[in-house]
Amino acid sequence: MPSSIVWFRDDLRLADNPALTEGARHGSVVPVYILDDEAEGLRRRGGAARWWLHHSLAALDLSLRRHGSRLVLRRGKPEKILPSLASGCGASAVYWNRRYDRGSIEQEERLQRALTRCGTAAESFKANLLFEPWEVKTSADTPFRVFTPFWRACRALPTPSPALPVPRQLPIPANEPAGDTLASWRLLPTAPDWAAGLRSAWTPGEAGAAERLSTFLDGALTDYRHARDIPACEATSQLSPHLAFGEIGPRQIWHAVSARGGTAAVEKFLSELGWREFSYNVLFHSRDIARCNFRSEFDAFPWRRDDGALEAWQGGRTGYPIVDAGMRELWATGWMHNRVRMIVASFLTKDLLIDWRAGERWFWDTLVDADPANNPVNWQWVAGCGADAAPYFRIFNPVLQGKKIDPRGDYVRRWVPELAGLPADAIHQPWKAIKPATADAYPPPIVDHAFARARALDVFHGLKKGHSDQADRA
Repeated sequence: MPSSIVWFRDDLRLADNPALTEGARHGSVVPVYILDDEAEGLRRRGGAARWWLHHSLAALDLSLRRHGSRLVLRRGKPEKILPSLASGCGASAVYWNRRYDRGSIEQEERLQRALTRCGTAAESFKANLLFEPWEVKTSADTPFRVFTPFWRACRALPTPSPALPVPRQLPIPANEPAGDTLASWRLLPTAPDWAAGLRSAWTPGEAGAAERLSTFLDGALTDYRHARDIPACEATSQLSPHLAFGEIGPRQIWHAVSARGGTAAVEKFLSELGWREFSYNVLFHSRDIARCNFRSEFDAFPWRRDDGALEAWQGGRTGYPIVDAGMRELWATGWMHNRVRMIVASFLTKDLLIDWRAGERWFWDTLVDADPANNPVNWQWVAGCGADAAPYFRIFNPVLQGKKIDPRGDYVRRWVPELAGLPADAIHQPWKAIKPATADAYPPPIVDHAFARARALDVFHGLKKGHSDQADRA
């Protein structure tokens, strides 16, 4: 029986996995996952994502074993390991699903060349996007820089094809290769074990993703358009980490949500999938988006270096309850409500004038849904230096935002328990409470927002003027 290798990466699922489907169609399959922490041009996963990866790989292996197969784990460079594996087990082809960042694209090209040299066929597939980045272009055949026309162009394309079923059979070759043990990779934290909150909040794996989607469809989707901005409510899908690891595919979500009818809630949720597509479009067509400003004029931006303020922000000790609640939720669960992410990012980049890259790196290390496209693209959007960026004068007021999205203070009370005794009209400004029922440990604001806003506007005005002057001279 002919055999092939299926190289898993950010597609840790059996259903709607085109590479796996193709491998199973041609005979026996060797499923392989390779940990390459030293890959050129690729980012090493952060601590929270490595915790998730351990459990996701364990879940994938269990699913494969139920189908008579198993996951082979190897550590090193794919362009060296996969040709060697193919030769050792007599595989005639290697299949994988595409990634879209520069480092991964270059890695795939190196692999393609290595496989060609040893006479092994290779083919890649679309699995983790609805539309390929090269499929969605402006009328001038250039990448979109603004979301709304991008999404309009996406909706004009044919509807995403139906999701693929799990292959009926996954036979393994007689000369199946050996692999590492998952425990030997030491992906889990040990000293200290900080993952208790992650364990209680999440169920990594394909089954966990399916359950999360089902719960959302039968519950929060109905009022998604109106409730999605209220962090105290379970009103979002929380599918982002499952999508980041490919435990569920966007086509699966698209068709499951669309089947609920063309309501405003459904359309709003589909547009959020569209923002993910837009972020990957930006990632594919840009420089190193996690390190380089999308708008080059921001290369001259005078970011402040303030390690004390950065540490206060990271630890949820800024003195602004909605900011601190979000940062503490992140540390405890590896996740943060999307609206709160915008508020804490605005606070770091505009109230504190700290480089967006410092915030992006912290999110990369602490988010279970850390994503090479969504994470930097959204940080740049808030900072004003990205594609379709928020205008520079949009500076979130953390007090007014807290009152707007958490009017009763339920979210703050959950994550900042030292403020739990304050009434709703004081909880977002505890320093103004006449009789604060708060512990002395909660800090005062590390910066006055009115002062910080004026300072930020001055800096942004200066940057804009300098850019205009340079354009005039040119």
